[in-house]
Amino acid sequence: MPEQHVAPVIANLEDFERRLPGYLNGNSKLAVLLDYDGTLAPIADNPAKTKMPVELEAILHKIAQHPEIFLAVISGRGLKDVQKQVNINGITYAGNHGLEIEYPDGSRHDYELPAEIKKNYTNMVRELKDKVEKNGAWVEDKRVSLTYHYRDTPVELKDEQKNLASEICRKYGFRPNQAHEAIEAKPPVNWNKGEAALYILKQKFGDNWPKTVSVVFAGDDTTDEDAMRVLRGLGRSFRIAENEKIQTFADFRLPRQAVMTDLLKWIAEVYVS
Repeated sequence: MPEQHVAPVIANLEDFERRLPGYLNGNSKLAVLLDYDGTLAPIADNPAKTKMPVELEAILHKIAQHPEIFLAVISGRGLKDVQKQVNINGITYAGNHGLEIEYPDGSRHDYELPAEIKKNYTNMVRELKDKVEKNGAWVEDKRVSLTYHYRDTPVELKDEQKNLASEICRKYGFRPNQAHEAIEAKPPVNWNKGEAALYILKQKFGDNWPKTVSVVFAGDDTTDEDAMRVLRGLGRSFRIAENEKIQTFADFRLPRQAVMTDLLKWIAEVYVS
């Protein structure tokens, strides 16, 4: 099993070329799997206000059209929400940390939650709304997982509210994970961004995909570490984080979200230029 480490940093386009010479080959297949919030788009005060930088968005559209590149966005957002935000036809989308997957042809793979977990989810949402949806905090109900946002809560109240929210999630058997000024509650099933990434790659390229396709994954949060862990040694993954000492399963650290534009440029220079 791989262990987390302090990953070497890549800060610009030249670093990608210097640290990963020859990893990309314009004549071979490439799978690009990306998170959305904090990765393709900077974190915003409200999820509805996120927007991809103009240059990054333009390059992403070019990459998505290349016949040798397979593009998937794997997000904690609900499926329809992330589709609306990215708005690129012909790519694969995974929402709710991979619990919902939709392919370019409209076919889907939905992880079916047991009836008891569904019931617990409904009760959990109700109790969270009753007890901690206050002081600027709110519950984002995504049908099978949720995010409790407390970014706008007064500083002196944040710890109390987020701790209570986490307790409520655990009471109903859900797993609370710390995100950016938020708590993400996922159901107690063996399915996450890592399992979703492996499933998507296998469905697209077959069981032998590690030998036939290069993989690039990028994300900025703890939930992305599940994908970074399972892809270790099978592709190249990038964790976006300002913290120089952060422990990660990723191969490299990107110090700012803006470096994602350079990552896409690195790909485009090989495949599109």
